[in-house]
Order: sequence, then structure tokens, then C-alpha cells
Amino acid sequence: MLFRLRPAEPIDERIVIVGIDEMDLRRVGKWPIPDHVLVQLLTKLQSYQPRVIGLDIYRDLPVEPGYAELQEIYRTLPNLVGIEQIKDQANVGVPAPPLLAARQQVGFNNLVFDVDGKVRRSLLYWSVNGKSHRSFALTLALAYLSHDGITPQAASRDKRYLQLGQAVFRRFENSDGAYTHADAGGYQILANLRGATGTFASVSLTDVLKGRVNPEQLRDRIVIVGSTAVSLRDFFQTAYSKELVNSSPQPTSGVELQANFASQIISAALQGRSAINVWAEPLEWLWIFVWAWVGAQLSWTVRSPSWITLKLLLASGSLVGFCLLGFLWGWWLPLVPPMIALAGSAIVIMAHVAHLQEELKRSKEFLGKIINAIPDPIFVKDRQHRWIVLNQAYSRFLGYPLEDLLEKSEYDLFSQQEATVFREQDQLVFSSGQEHEHEEIFTDQWGATHYIATKRSLHKDAAGNLFLVGVIRDITGRKRMEDELKRTTAELIRSNATLEQSASHLRHLANHDGLTGLPNRKLFHERLDQSIEWAKENSQPVGLLFLDLDGFKLINDTHGHDVGDLLLKAVAKRLTSCLRGSDTVSRLGGDEFTVILPAIPMAQGAARVAEKILQTLAKPFVIKGHTIFVTTSIGISLYPQNGLTVDVLVKEADSAMYSAKELGKNRYELAATSETVSNE
Repeated sequence: MLFRLRPAEPIDERIVIVGIDEMDLRRVGKWPIPDHVLVQLLTKLQSYQPRVIGLDIYRDLPVEPGYAELQEIYRTLPNLVGIEQIKDQANVGVPAPPLLAARQQVGFNNLVFDVDGKVRRSLLYWSVNGKSHRSFALTLALAYLSHDGITPQAASRDKRYLQLGQAVFRRFENSDGAYTHADAGGYQILANLRGATGTFASVSLTDVLKGRVNPEQLRDRIVIVGSTAVSLRDFFQTAYSKELVNSSPQPTSGVELQANFASQIISAALQGRSAINVWAEPLEWLWIFVWAWVGAQLSWTVRSPSWITLKLLLASGSLVGFCLLGFLWGWWLPLVPPMIALAGSAIVIMAHVAHLQEELKRSKEFLGKIINAIPDPIFVKDRQHRWIVLNQAYSRFLGYPLEDLLEKSEYDLFSQQEATVFREQDQLVFSSGQEHEHEEIFTDQWGATHYIATKRSLHKDAAGNLFLVGVIRDITGRKRMEDELKRTTAELIRSNATLEQSASHLRHLANHDGLTGLPNRKLFHERLDQSIEWAKENSQPVGLLFLDLDGFKLINDTHGHDVGDLLLKAVAKRLTSCLRGSDTVSRLGGDEFTVILPAIPMAQGAARVAEKILQTLAKPFVIKGHTIFVTTSIGISLYPQNGLTVDVLVKEADSAMYSAKELGKNRYELAATSETVSNE
């Protein structure tokens, strides 16, 4: 069919057939044609200077008169090629003329027939008893191509294959194309015939003998002499033998078949005319499976029988088109197996879909009966997220009639945001296959917002249909109670935080000086007591500095109490900034300050701290535009040298401070009686 559908090729003018038809037989009056007639014919043909003369007539026995003259012709014509028939299962064999055989100017004309009796392959070589024989067509082609310097070579990509010029002749395998376990003996190739009968120029034997042939028509060409008479039955069936619209067979003569074989070889070698190529078997199977998949997809995605039929016809036409286009490029693609696969897969899927639909109908009826007896809203969805079964409780809950909900999805009823949440939860169950419960919000037909808890699970019926079943509980009341409890809890937390802040503030006021923010007398005594306890446990000293500002009363009287208060705050800030983080600065009242020095390295360490304080406070203060100078007197007591209790240490430090004032102020004095370390 593909051969007959492709466009007709032009006549190959390199080959001319000299046909022996019924009129020639009647004129000669004898068959086989006598030798003297062949002598006249070959002599006449040689005068036209053809490149090769092929004699497709058996000549193993003399046909007098003229046998001796014919032998002379055999000896003198270097471009003459005769035929032989090799013995096979169907033929007894016919030897070639001995003179031509001795000069290797013969070729066999055995044909390879398919199981339907048609010729679709040609032989190039045939080995018999270890001797290689060339076909008649190959011998003619090689003689013709030798004038162009083209000789047989082993193909560079595969030494098993013959290469002539531009063409590599791939050897036929027993499963090529549509063949299965075919006879692949000898060196066979798939025949790429040029067309039906009449694809080569032809003249009759009588025309040649009477000189009614234009010499240019035969010069430098292959001339093949053979029978075209119907009575001789030298005709064979090919792919062109039966027309698409004509049931009567149109066989091809043996001489024209040999001309086609020779033309295929020459055209491939000189012009690169495509041979008939086939895919490797794995590719053919893939091709078949692709079309099976196409048929299955069409049946699965299109459920209407009429549409399926139309699309299958279109797919079949596409398959034929692909195969024809491939054939035009020289590729024989499988056609019938993928066509069967296309239709077969479509039928199987259609039957499967019908079975699924029937089971789905039964499942929907069964589920409908069950869920209508349950008071909770229940829905059943398919893989396309459409509601296929709903109970009356679900219809009442949403406020829509059942017929308005079936075959719809959440996007048809709810807002985009709500529908997206529902779809994500459904898809999660479809993907994981696990039961899942989730809380959601939706708005009913009347605009009321509901809080729901939906429990989703998957179920499968006997046909494998997969359903998502969802059971809904309205938890709006519970959620409102939870929200109310959350609000109440938040208010309690805020109230507790306020109370805690108030208590903390009161504690701060009770333990700190209201003006400077420093620890007051009460907190000072607690921290000094804690420092003494720590010193006892760790055998470490504690230092206490008692400070009193010099001339503070005069500053108050001169600049006012507001400036005096600001000065006290500035002094407190300077004291805090010049001491360690572990030291405690306190204000006992008025202009009296204390400093607790835990783990101070004995008297020298306390003295250095006192010196630093004196230097820090000696710098002028700028308060409300006034530059104020103030000094301080410092008394130092040490634990355990000067006392073991809070009261004793305070008393000793206070006494040392008064000593410092008596000695000139702006200095410090140690409470020690044995040695006084001072610095002015």
C-alpha cells in the first residue's frame, strides 16, 4: 500500500529493455529463439555501443541454426552478461553458457518470494558449496558502475555490508519490517522498486532487428533482453501488482523486475537514492506501545463513544500519514501492529471505563443510603474534587438543594480563600492516603460564618474507584467559648502584670532613695549585713566608706534647695560610675553617702577607692548654669579589723569621717588607731 501511495518516480533512462513479446514470437516462429536470431540481435545491439548488454534468456543448450556463431559472439563481446539459475528448493537449476561463465560474465536470476508469492526482496550474492555467485542485476550494475570508477568495497562502519559509491547496502535480517522468521539466506536487500509496469524505456526485438531504434536511445546504457510475452509466463507479483482501485492483478515481467533491481543499485550508488530501511526491533516495539498509549489516552480522556470513534479515526489517519511520510524518506515503519494496538487499547480502556462507571453508580447508591441515616453533614468526592454523594444534613448545613451541589466543587460555592483551604486538605488525604482531621471556616448561603472540624478518609470500591469521604462537625459554639476563655485569660494576665509592676514599684520605693534612686538606709543595712555574711564564709575583707559633702549647707543656702537636690543626684551618678559593679553606693540622708566594698584588698585597696572618689567629686559641677565646686570627707572602716557587726562598722566609719573633717576636709581617714593612712 505504501509503495502504491507514494508519487511515481521518473523513468530511469540508463536502462532500456528489449522485450520479446507475442508479435516477436510469431515472427520468429519458434521458442526458444534460434541461436542465429540471437546472433543478429546481439550484433545489432553492440553496434549501438551500449555500456552493458544483459541477456535474460537461458542459453545452456544449442538451438540450431547458429550455435557456432553465438559462441563466437560470447567470445568477442566483453560487455555481455548472461544468466544462470542456481538450484534451490523450487528449481532444478539452469547453468550459464560456459564461455560467459569462464569469463565471469554471468549472474543468477533466482528470486526470493514472500509467503504471499510476491517479490519484495532481491539477492545480491549467494554462496553455494563455498563458491560465491553474483546476481544478474548486481553483475549488470557493477559493469555499468565500473565506467565511473566505482567498485565493490566493504562498508567502513560494518565490514559485513557492501558499499558502492554513496550507498551502503544493509543486509536483510529475518525480522526486518513486518517479517517474522523469514529466510534471510544469501545477501538479500529489501527491493525498492521504481513503480508499476512501464517504468523503463522499452523496444521490441523486431524493432531492433529492423533498425527502427534510435541509436542514441541505447548508447552508453544497460540494455536487457528478456521475455515480455504473456504466453511464456515469465511474470511475477510485486507490491505494485494490485492497484488501490483495481482488483485485477498487474504482474511484472521478469526482465523488468531485473531492470528494477539493477536500477536500485545504480541509483543508490550514484544519486544516493534511499533504500528501504527498517528500525531495530526495540524501536518498533516502542512505536507500537506509543500508539497503544495514544489509544488508551483517547479513551480515558474522552468518555463519549462518538467522540472516541472520531478521534480514533483521526489518530489512525495520522498513523498512516506518519508511515507514508517515513516511507517517502526510505523508512518502513510498522503500520498494522500499531493500528491494532491503537484500537485494542482504546477498546480495553473503554471496557474498563464502563466497568468503573457501573461500579461507581452502585457505590454511589450504596453510600447514599448509608450516609442519609447519619445526622452529621457528610460528603463524598471523586479524584476531580467533585461532590458525587451528599446526605441531606450536608444540604441543610450549607443551605443549598442537593441537585445544586452534586458534580460541583468547593470553588463553585465558597470564596476563593475558603475553597483553597478545602482543596489543600482534600489533596493532602489523596496524596498521603492517610486519615486526617482539620478545623476550617466556611460561610453558608445566608452569610453566617461556621467553624467546622472535618475528618477525611479514603475509600475504594471493588472496581478500584477512589473516594474521599468527609464527616463534618459544627464546632462554632465550642470555638466561641474557647475565644472567650482566651480573652478572659489574657485580661487576667494583663491584670497580674499590672499588679506585679505595682508591687515591684512599691518594693523599689521602700528600698531606694526617692531623690537619687540609690539604695536607702534600710537596703544599705541589708546589703552590708549580706556582705559580712559572705565575707565570713569566704574569709574575705569588706570595706565601708562613709562620705559627707563639705559645705553642702552653704550651697543650699546660696543657690537654693532645687540646685542642692540636683547636686546630690549628680554626686550619686558620679559615685556609681567610678566604682565596680559589685560595689554598693547608698544615700543615708541629707548629704551622707556610704559605699560597700566587698572583697577589697585590705586598707590599701579601700584607700585607693577613696582617692578615686575624691578626684572624681573634686571636678566642678555645672547645674542650672552655675559652676559648683564641692568636696567630701571620707571615713573608712574594714571588716574584720574595725568590727564584726554592721553597727560597729558604721560607727567606726562615721567616726573616721568626722576625723577627716577636723583634719581639714576633702580627705579620707581610716578607722584604724595604730596607723593612719591619709591623702590630701
